[in-house]
Amino acid sequence: MRKISTSRFGEIEIDEANIVHFKDGIPAFEDEHEFVILPYEEESPYYFMQSLKSPELAFLLTIPFLFFQDYSFELDDQTIEELAITDNDKVHYYALITIPNGSIRYMTANLVAPIVLNAENMQAKQIILEKSNYTTKHRLFPEPDKKGV
Repeated sequence: MRKISTSRFGEIEIDEANIVHFKDGIPAFEDEHEFVILPYEEESPYYFMQSLKSPELAFLLTIPFLFFQDYSFELDDQTIEELAITDNDKVHYYALITIPNGSIRYMTANLVAPIVLNAENMQAKQIILEKSNYTTKHRLFPEPDKKGV
């Protein structure tokens, strides 16, 4: 077990086997290589990806397929090789969430840059989907119609 300090969760113990490794960090956070993914709460579709290096750094995530059933893309050969993916059933996909002005109603998911995690070896990478129709700000909850429904 490894103890880490976090701003959000205080001091927590995590199993070394649950540490997610980003060989090159993630865009804009290239010095951050180790994270742990923690459920927001039981039965929640949300997770925190907490940095092991920076106590104040935690990203809110979700599994994009829960909100966007038609979301799809193919991993390129380089990513498959980098993450040593041999079993597609062991690959997990996450999308980073933004909460504009703290309003949950307007939460968006970054579908153009998903996080891909090989759960067999805990290697991960945030990939950028080239020539994609996806954006960095897909609303999780649709805009209510004019009647408020």
